[in-house]
Amino acid sequence: MGVAGMIAGMALAFAGYFGGFGAFLLVAALGAVGFVVGRFLEGDMDFGDFFRPRDERRRGRP
Repeated sequence: MGVAGMIAGMALAFAGYFGGFGAFLLVAALGAVGFVVGRFLEGDMDFGDFFRPRDERRRGRP
């Protein structure tokens, strides 16, 4: 995970240096979307996790 974080940081740095702050924000937003989609595809995250109340997540209810 450390190497993946380093690569993501380098991509953000290049975008910020060469494209400005707007490019930096675009790369950061697309990286966040890619992270969430990857978690869904791996099965680590469920779509319902975004819509369940906080109390139900702590108790482990389905």
